[in-house]
Amino acid sequence: MSWPIQTGLHALGDVTTLSGEVIRGAKLSWKAHGRLSPARDNVILYPTSYAAQHQELEWLIGPDGILDPTRWFIIQPDMFGNGLSSSPSNDPEYPALVTAWDNVRAQRRLLTEQFGIERLACVYGWSMGAQQAYHWAAIFPEAVERIIAICGSARTAVHNQVFLRSLMAVLEAAPEHIGGGRFTAKPMAALRAYGRIYASWALSQDFYRAGRHLTNEPSLEAFLVNQWEARWMARDAGNLYAQARCWDAGDISANPLHGGDLARALGAIQARVLLLPGETDLYFRVADNAAELPHLRHGEMRVIPSINGHRAGNPQGFAEDTAFLKSATRAWLDA
Repeated sequence: MSWPIQTGLHALGDVTTLSGEVIRGAKLSWKAHGRLSPARDNVILYPTSYAAQHQELEWLIGPDGILDPTRWFIIQPDMFGNGLSSSPSNDPEYPALVTAWDNVRAQRRLLTEQFGIERLACVYGWSMGAQQAYHWAAIFPEAVERIIAICGSARTAVHNQVFLRSLMAVLEAAPEHIGGGRFTAKPMAALRAYGRIYASWALSQDFYRAGRHLTNEPSLEAFLVNQWEARWMARDAGNLYAQARCWDAGDISANPLHGGDLARALGAIQARVLLLPGETDLYFRVADNAAELPHLRHGEMRVIPSINGHRAGNPQGFAEDTAFLKSATRAWLDA
């Protein structure tokens, strides 16, 4: 079965960021699946995650998938810094820090200017996508009916920042690095190390103990080379650095609306919030969401029972995790 698909690159003009810098001639890439209802009341926003582009995340869209495009109008906006929207790889003057606040405000303009959409039935997001979902609900509380935040938190935890700053330090140590996340050439050795560090965090200790890394590879070394080095060495280092800074700065309260008061920002959310942390996620811990839950007006938490670490929230190839997300998501959208 097929469904209507649209793609575009929305021109935003010069955009002033939360940090006071400017994205000159900013552009936001997007893809939409399905048909917008006459009342414009069937919209799901599905923002991208760290380093990902929309095509890498659309595997879960389908009539039998997690998000059904025959019922919902699903819009995938590409984050700034992912290489499709304005990014260091296509803008030599890209700002030093572009935050989730900046992304969400640009997405709001995309929805209103491109589609005439003022209200969202749901924002569905994994990882940095979940952080954007949280930002949507806190920044535009009257425009969001529900959010589904998968393996993500309202504020990037300190231990998560330690991980991110170690990755940035790897890129900064590359001989090709000239400062500020800019490079004279692609730092291949640094990206190779980047991939190996990522492999230790994105998947849990239990995943490796169970030997799941050997499902499609003959050895640990082959797994690291084929599944992780290859992925990260194909990326643009400047884009990775910029989005790592965005992730590091993730905080729904760090803006003029909430003044750094996280409890206040959480309390301002009117949407029904479904938190789906992964049981063995090393980035966004169950405890982070548990601490947020008491401050939400309408919140619920369901833990993904998986040994697949952070990947449990984007479980392409993991049937049990996919079934869990599909069941939880469809129930939340029907409620």
